[in-house]
Amino acid sequence: MSTVDPPIPRGDIVDTSAAGPAAIRGGVMRTASFAGGLLLALASAPLLIRHLGDAEFGRYASILAVIAIVAGITEGGVNTIALRDLSVATDRAERDRLMSDLLGLRLALSCIGGGLSIGFAAVAGYGADLVLGTALAAIGMLLGLTQTLIAAVLQSRLRFGWAALIELARQVVTVALIVALVLAGAGVLSFLAVAIPAGVVGLVLTVVLVRGTIALRPAFHPRRWLPLMRDTFVFAMAVAVNTLYFRVTLVIMSLVATAEETGYFAVSFRVMEVLIAVPGLLISAAFPIVARSARQDRARFEYATSRLFELGLLLGGLMALGLLLAAPFAIEVLTGSADHPSVTVLQIQSAALIASFVAAATGYPLLSLGRHRAILLANLLSLVLVVALALALTPSLGARGAALAAVAADFALAVANTVLLLRAGGPPLPLSAIAVTAAGFGAGYGAGTLVGVHPLLETAAGAIAFLTVLVVLRRFPPELRELVGRRSPAFAAGDQPPVS
Repeated sequence: MSTVDPPIPRGDIVDTSAAGPAAIRGGVMRTASFAGGLLLALASAPLLIRHLGDAEFGRYASILAVIAIVAGITEGGVNTIALRDLSVATDRAERDRLMSDLLGLRLALSCIGGGLSIGFAAVAGYGADLVLGTALAAIGMLLGLTQTLIAAVLQSRLRFGWAALIELARQVVTVALIVALVLAGAGVLSFLAVAIPAGVVGLVLTVVLVRGTIALRPAFHPRRWLPLMRDTFVFAMAVAVNTLYFRVTLVIMSLVATAEETGYFAVSFRVMEVLIAVPGLLISAAFPIVARSARQDRARFEYATSRLFELGLLLGGLMALGLLLAAPFAIEVLTGSADHPSVTVLQIQSAALIASFVAAATGYPLLSLGRHRAILLANLLSLVLVVALALALTPSLGARGAALAAVAADFALAVANTVLLLRAGGPPLPLSAIAVTAAGFGAGYGAGTLVGVHPLLETAAGAIAFLTVLVVLRRFPPELRELVGRRSPAFAAGDQPPVS
């Protein structure tokens, strides 16, 4: 398999039988690129955490959480809507106008978001240095969101190889700068500015790749923005709430917990913030197919949705098991101590990976069906739950209480999405995969704890046992066989002929 996929004629592959395998390979390529960036980050994260210390790292992570929350509030669902509509649109003029309007809207919303984040930092009393750092991080946010919007052009045509390389390039720049700043003895302010050069690199690379295939001139016509915002308002609110519920726990801790407890949670949160992106990277690769088939091919949509649900459960269970067993090693790498209080916090949060995979696997089909209100309802439920539990548990349990609150919210979102998808007329979902995942998880945890030599060996033993259970129960995902060149009905409607 080549690292970079060749140019694909617009409008061709998404409607063919090659779309499913391309989506699977694309998800794997993006995840592999993400994993490569994660390995690079392993070199910088321990340096950063040890350089800043628990309390200062907690302040640094709190500012990044504020930026991410504000980005979600003002993002307006622009990037996801762009991916959906660009996947469906085939007329060049329509695509040009859509991108121009979205770019203008993106820039306007990002500027508003930057102002809100700076205002919050000032009102919350974070101090002059962190207010300035918030402003620098907001500039990086604008560059990053603009880049991901333009990258939707690549993803809508399933050109995931280039998208993966750009993501990796941004991570390389980020890691290199963090290492350089640690060696230079820099403070929190400098680290918050790292997103700016990384964002510039990603944006330039993306523009070079899509230039000439779509218009990249922002259009500042509020009258044309209003229909876009009306069409996406409910979904935009759902995106904002989703961003809030994931990060609001850390912000609450920064306000009501001790600096040390906030630091403990921030270390675990740093690991989860990286891993929690994996479900979206994998599942969103199939989104162009799901979005188009929801409108044009009901049988294909139902098959793809049911496969995404089962894959989400199995992959989520495998990743959660791995993190549960590997948590002591991960925290030791970051902090220098396998007995650091963050170990327990991370082990609690590992369960959230199962919920995150299921939430993504059911959320994208809901979006394809236009069930924006259902998505908003599910995310509101999660937000209310996490705020209530964080306020109730954090004072007595500290970081562990915050972790429990976050996990409960993740599972609430997964369950709500699943129920709402079934009620929205979605396909029957293979709920038996829940029992299969539980059996694999139990066998894997038992095998890992029996090894009891080193967390990495325990993780390997657990993964082998988990996959063995899938083979024995004949539930090993056929999509994985697709990756090694065997025939698989990946995201096709059963055995019906390819769509021409």
